[in-house]
Amino acid sequence: MRLYNSLTREVDELVPVEPGHVKIYSCGPTVYRDAHLGNLRTFMLADLIRRALELEGLQVTQIMNITDVGHMTDEASPEAVDKMLLAVEDEDLTPLEIAEKYTQAVFDDGAAVGIRPADRYPKATEHISEMVELTGELIDRGHAYVVDSGSVYYDVASFPGYGKLSGNTLENLKPGHRDLETDTRKHHHADFALWKAAGPGRLMKWDSPWGEGFPGWHVECSAMSMKYLGERFDIHTGGTDLRFPHHEDEIAQSEGAVGHPVVSVWVHGGHLRLSGQKIAKSTGNVVMVGDLLERGIDPLSFRWLAFQTQYRNEMDFSWTAMETADQRVKQLRRRMAEWAPATPSLGDAARGFDARFREAVSNDLHLPGAVAVVNELVSSDVPDGQKYALLATWDDLLGLDLEREAKAGWVPTPQIQVLVDERDAARSAKDYEASDRIREQLTEMGLEVMDTSDGTRVRPRP
Repeated sequence: MRLYNSLTREVDELVPVEPGHVKIYSCGPTVYRDAHLGNLRTFMLADLIRRALELEGLQVTQIMNITDVGHMTDEASPEAVDKMLLAVEDEDLTPLEIAEKYTQAVFDDGAAVGIRPADRYPKATEHISEMVELTGELIDRGHAYVVDSGSVYYDVASFPGYGKLSGNTLENLKPGHRDLETDTRKHHHADFALWKAAGPGRLMKWDSPWGEGFPGWHVECSAMSMKYLGERFDIHTGGTDLRFPHHEDEIAQSEGAVGHPVVSVWVHGGHLRLSGQKIAKSTGNVVMVGDLLERGIDPLSFRWLAFQTQYRNEMDFSWTAMETADQRVKQLRRRMAEWAPATPSLGDAARGFDARFREAVSNDLHLPGAVAVVNELVSSDVPDGQKYALLATWDDLLGLDLEREAKAGWVPTPQIQVLVDERDAARSAKDYEASDRIREQLTEMGLEVMDTSDGTRVRPRP
């Protein structure tokens, strides 16, 4: 597997720290509003990397954080407003209820576009002690200092490598840069908060050695990534907008605390654009999964649309292109139903297609090239059963549910249906522990479990 490494600015061969086992940390959602397709494209990047690695037989551990405290303000603005507070006022819910609501919403939307669950979703609010400990370690090592308010800042001048990811070195950063926090008590205008003293009206706050407050956004990912993946791991993913300051600050924190590089490969996804403008909550220029459903579009078809653009490039969204992608995915499912069943062995031509597909995927996740191979296979004279076998295997990466119509005749047994009904009831009651337990039961029965807008759907696992 070769991936473009934002740190080296080259396509690097992935060499796992632990042979055969790749560890991935993904910056996850900030849960005070629904996710949009731009968010989901970024989350899909980590999903595709994981699927590509597993297609080649590697073990993958993926961690994705849930930011339910910390990144709830425009940190560069002195008039910063707590977005969680605004959501609480709008919806008459507590902060944790807001976080729980939108965490589940992003899980549901992610499932709708075929994003497989990460192995763990640590929440910022459940790891305050780790963030306090890391902040204390940075103070002890001379990388951070406390100001009179009880806030703690990272001293960027203490870290010689600052700027190596984004190019925003201290020589290039000027006072007033839009991504920097304003505070006259900082030693350097680029210093960033590890811990913030709680101000008036602050809803979410905790005790610390420096007084009552809450963690800075950047320290969350350093604390949680190293807690679950160790002091050295393989891949860190996120949107290109996170390179600076978030990921630059994360590198300074993590490496400042342990004294060596932590992440081998930094992978960043490009923005999704609508009408030439970045899709973002802040502009109101958004498209949601629900918008796809309202138009009768299968949300999984968004994957096929996304595959037309290399992940690290900006991608333009249009409804015409979205509808075309939806038609193509549904056409592929119909063809699969015509070609079934799969032939157990492949001929030379089919093996050649398989090698080309895998090479495209391993070459910096070049999905446009993989799509070209799919289209060429469909119109080729490869026997139908071999086409079915190839696409069924490739769908482990594509995630388009291509066997849906071919397996439409399958009916769950009464025992399975009882478990499905129990799981839907548990989800409605927000008993996620019971829901996960039933999912495991169904999976052990050889079934694939899918969360859809109509509830739990199961089918024989491919």
